[in-house]
Amino acid sequence: MTLEAAVRRTASALLFVLALVTGFIGAVVPSTAAEPTEQGPDLLAGQPSVIPRPTDWTSLGGTTALGSGTRLLVQPEARVKTSLASGRAEFPGPARQTVQQLATQLQGELGQVSGIDPVIASDVAHAGPGDIVLGLDNDAGLGAEGYKFDSADGAVHISAASTHGLFYGTRTLLQLLRSTADDHRTVPLARATDVPAQPVRMVHLDAGRKYWKIPYLENLIRRMGDQKLNTLLMHLSESEGFRLYSPKFPGLADPEHSYSRADIEHLKTFAARYHVQLMPGLEIPGHATAISDAFGIGFGDGPNACTGAHTHSHLTADWIIDMTSDKAVAKTKEIVDEFAGWFDAPLFSIGAEEVPGQLADCPRVKDYLASAPDVSTLGDLLNRYINTLDDVVTSHGKRTAVYNGSEHMAAPQQTVHGPVVFLTWEGTGSEPVIPGHDEIAIGPFYVTPNNYHHKYPDQSWMYDTWTPSSAPDMLGSGLTNWADYNFWADDAYFEQQSAGPRAVLADRAWNGSATPDTLADFQARAARIGDPPGITPTPVTPRMEGRPSHHWTFDNASYPKGWTYAGSPGNTIFAEDTAGGLPGTSYIINNPTPVDGVKGQAWRFDSDRDGVGFGGMDVAEPWTVSVSVRPSSRTADQVLLSSKAGALKLMQYGTGKVGFTKYGVKDYSFDYTLPLNEWTRLTWVATPGHTTLYANGARVGTVDASIPLPLRSIGTEKVSLRGDIDELVTWDEALTDGQVADELGEVTK
Repeated sequence: MTLEAAVRRTASALLFVLALVTGFIGAVVPSTAAEPTEQGPDLLAGQPSVIPRPTDWTSLGGTTALGSGTRLLVQPEARVKTSLASGRAEFPGPARQTVQQLATQLQGELGQVSGIDPVIASDVAHAGPGDIVLGLDNDAGLGAEGYKFDSADGAVHISAASTHGLFYGTRTLLQLLRSTADDHRTVPLARATDVPAQPVRMVHLDAGRKYWKIPYLENLIRRMGDQKLNTLLMHLSESEGFRLYSPKFPGLADPEHSYSRADIEHLKTFAARYHVQLMPGLEIPGHATAISDAFGIGFGDGPNACTGAHTHSHLTADWIIDMTSDKAVAKTKEIVDEFAGWFDAPLFSIGAEEVPGQLADCPRVKDYLASAPDVSTLGDLLNRYINTLDDVVTSHGKRTAVYNGSEHMAAPQQTVHGPVVFLTWEGTGSEPVIPGHDEIAIGPFYVTPNNYHHKYPDQSWMYDTWTPSSAPDMLGSGLTNWADYNFWADDAYFEQQSAGPRAVLADRAWNGSATPDTLADFQARAARIGDPPGITPTPVTPRMEGRPSHHWTFDNASYPKGWTYAGSPGNTIFAEDTAGGLPGTSYIINNPTPVDGVKGQAWRFDSDRDGVGFGGMDVAEPWTVSVSVRPSSRTADQVLLSSKAGALKLMQYGTGKVGFTKYGVKDYSFDYTLPLNEWTRLTWVATPGHTTLYANGARVGTVDASIPLPLRSIGTEKVSLRGDIDELVTWDEALTDGQVADELGEVTK
């Protein structure tokens, strides 16, 4: 050891002793101390309480601690930089946050997590125990998103080749702090070099069928950044709606239920702080009724129009933009050109999936294919359309993404441009399936929480079995939300379904090695870490007093402003909520049939595939539900309202009587069987631990149990009801005997 090094070490030791005496900065505690238990069982097993699991982590034993004297030390030469040469890559795209900006953000986050207010300084050469050091390192092995974490000397050193990686290193630090007990200031002594397995780690939101509130999107972005997910694909157009508002296209989007240029700029700026790319997605030429109707450019418009026989049975020909029309192609080029300029992510999706094969039988398409020299099949027509829009996207310096499906269509004259990226919803997500194209796997990770599709990711398979592909043409993986038949669902309803699998995907797409524990262990770790700083509380719907909270009349009504009815008559019919904000729709097959009801119109259900999607959150007791029912036949199980937690039963499994179920606990029945082929007004009144049933205003009996009011749907994915229902009403309070009788009078008068 040189004399100079010895002097530095002695000085550092003296400063450390002084700090311990004064309590001014944190302390290093050797592995014999009790503090490691505060990290929970993960640290004791050599694994940190971090999601995603670091790809390389060496526990050194013992801990260090932050304190009132903790400093945030920023490498001076890196202060205003976002990356070094080795930290730049096509995916996830450029970092837009400087090291100084990240340090300022971390300063506030440490205050929220640990209650400290560290000074930001540049004296990195004199970092001591409890300090945090941020810097850039031109290490090619780290890539754009990897980082190094080293707390061996009691200071926490985080370095990366870009602020993408540096941000992720600070997320690891914040998660470690959140998972400690009491003051959240303890950090394990460890070294790590942590580099992701896949460059694109995506969350996909269906923002065409459903409008997502900006506070929810901000919370989602915070959670994504915390779990090192880097791409939010907002699928902004669907047959039912277009969610980007530009004055250039009046009538295309409803300003109240879409995002303005200012909204997108706000979201981009916000997302950049959490190193999330805001990726836009449109859906054309199919799934495009909203666009076709706005401009008259669908296959159902004009002379020699296609018909319902040339598309999917539950839709109209205007569901597809007319790819044979110069006017239609020009308009969609104009739309893509306008909105590609709003976003700075490296990918722009145009959809291009599920074009029906029977469209080739439409006379307009046949005539066009017979005369056009460069296309001879429907596949050629689609691929040419994709390439035409790809030229527009690439003019903005981006790459086009499409959902897979076009590869199954014969296309002897037109081949999709090589740089186009496929979002593959077929396959296991383990290996690429589209030769010649980069891919992002989304298929095994669908969250489509309606009773028709009923798709939920298999988290056990994802965690225990799935191995993310490291093939160079597999860019990454994405958790994919679809809002079919939940167009007006609560944002919190989808978050409830998505949070668990999103965490698993984040873990596996970052670290593709075999998992060291069970899914239950992982879920416990996620619960221990909790939410990141800055999360705003989920808005709580105020409980209604003195009036109904919801009232579905089942009378004819139009879709609300901002949504387009895209079905053929009798499909996806609308259930208006005249009292609250939770309307719903039926599905695309075996729809209920409108019939005369006790008051206006009722809906008749005759199949276990009949149902209505609401997407509401359960309501805690007390509550009341009242409905008019006219059963047509008896089956083993008939469900009125359901959720993942429980259900109200018109015919309880095993007894055939009216009841309710707490899933995983017990089926409950009242001593009452509905008569067939006549109207009965049923009312359930629940208080904590007790539920009373009324039939036609008369009290039937009470069961000493209760469930939250389920508002996901009418029916379940397997069971619905047989017969007619009308005037379904809920209250956020327990009605009295007299109020139940009065309500019966209101319905029957």
